[in-house]
Amino acid sequence: MRDLLPEEAASRRDLSRAVLERLALHGYRLVTPPAFELASVLERGLGAAAADDVLRFIEPESGEVAVLRPDMTPQVARIVATRLGDREPPFRLAYEGTVVRRRSSRAKKHRQIPQVGVELCGVAGAEGDLELLCLAADALREGARLTRFTLDLSDAGIVRELLAGVAAPRAAEISLALSRKDEPSLVELTAGLAEGARIAALARLHGGREAIVEAIALLAGTRAEAPASRLLALYDAASARGLGPYLSADPGEVRGLSYYTGTIFSIYAEGPGEPVGGGGRYDDLLARYGAPRPAVGLGLDLDALAWAVRLATAPSARRTGAVVVGPDTDPRLAELRARGFPAVAVADPARARAYAASWGFAFVWDDTAERKTTTDDVVRVLSSAGEPRAADRTGQPLADEGA
Repeated sequence: MRDLLPEEAASRRDLSRAVLERLALHGYRLVTPPAFELASVLERGLGAAAADDVLRFIEPESGEVAVLRPDMTPQVARIVATRLGDREPPFRLAYEGTVVRRRSSRAKKHRQIPQVGVELCGVAGAEGDLELLCLAADALREGARLTRFTLDLSDAGIVRELLAGVAAPRAAEISLALSRKDEPSLVELTAGLAEGARIAALARLHGGREAIVEAIALLAGTRAEAPASRLLALYDAASARGLGPYLSADPGEVRGLSYYTGTIFSIYAEGPGEPVGGGGRYDDLLARYGAPRPAVGLGLDLDALAWAVRLATAPSARRTGAVVVGPDTDPRLAELRARGFPAVAVADPARARAYAASWGFAFVWDDTAERKTTTDDVVRVLSSAGEPRAADRTGQPLADEGA
């Protein structure tokens, strides 16, 4: 858990708002699930395998076991199945909030993860998968203003079919080794399995379209050939929609959440050392809440995404707004705020400039100076430093134009 100081809090808010505004343009409507759920409700969607990743507590009034949500997709599935059951499908829903997980990732220690995401419920197969991939690219390019990223595609059915019939504990060990691309461990763990050699070979397959073609040849004659062919068809369809420069493929990818049934993808960008987002198809999840429908989702990690955006952007000091030298009843404050600019009062002229520098204000308006300043003068300086809505669009710091 951690605090966000004013500059980081503002930057995250701006980034989240820009992405959500882009998602809304594609028809995704915002829902806000609660911060915690009854354990029985959330675990119905997550499955027993994810039970160790949740923080539990006893709800004092009812005595029920509750959990802080480690994932919002089951919550949205519950909302679709219950509260929105009378709406016409498909359901295009967006969310924003924080999830809390017990296990921290390799790249960071934070267990509190701020997210923005979407769920598309009621659109089956490649049609829905392609919509989500195009939406992810648009949100990153036009919302976050991130131009360099990779959509790494796979299909959960490939490894699932190869491990069909393998005892759960052994399958979990094999999946972990495969996620780490640990070939020596894979050879040892899959010894004696009918598909052992194929599973170990998957660790070497990663790249572009050729990796999927090689996987199809490797898996020919097995039940895993069908999901591999499905992956190739999606890769080609996404390329035809202009996503080719952003695509890579990993036919042996294994995702931690148990509910994925088909396409899975991770989004990478320079900087964080872990995905800035990801998602996939989970056609069985809504049935667990009594409303069977195909579904596919996408989630973006705002911390990781902000890291990538900062790295891709030339650093500069973010300054906007004005410090007005005078009392807090000074009418100039209202004039600036009416034009959309932050403004605060500092009565002591000797402190005004230091205060402005410390808190990132672009202008000090001191009418005790020899040359009188008008509101239009101040607005021109603030606008040249970067109008506030421009900052909201990019999440980037604004140029320091001085005071």
